[in-house]
Amino acid sequence: MPDDQTDPIAAFDLSNFLPYRLNVAATRVSRAFAEHYRERFGISIAEWRVLAHLHQSGAVSVRDIEARTEMEKSKISRAASRLEEAGYVAKAVNDADRRLLELTLTPSGQALVAQLLPVAMQFQAEMKAQLGPHAEALDRALKRLLEVSGKDAAR
Repeated sequence: MPDDQTDPIAAFDLSNFLPYRLNVAATRVSRAFAEHYRERFGISIAEWRVLAHLHQSGAVSVRDIEARTEMEKSKISRAASRLEEAGYVAKAVNDADRRLLELTLTPSGQALVAQLLPVAMQFQAEMKAQLGPHAEALDRALKRLLEVSGKDAAR
């Protein structure tokens, strides 16, 4: 029988496995934030991400959002369709590549984002306050992880 001290497979503990912990933490934080804007604004996590991305980037395609948000194209497309039906997003054919649809915020979408962003910034401020002095270290660690994983993904 292998000794748990010397056998890395026997010693494996999922609850201490960094990728697992990052995923669980991200999911929990995302769900907690989603409760705030779902109740108040009636939008989903995917819809929030599409709106926030369009606010920051302007007119972009679903493919662009997919590349930057780590969301599946089908989720983005469904979210964009719901947002279009609600009058928050407009779709137009891309002049450079007629196969692509560009998404843009409508005036109603811009007004919604103007209400959403203060909620997002307040949520972030509360999280940072909970983390206290660890917030800055976590920010640096996440930045580094994203830089390193981005380089690996580009290979």
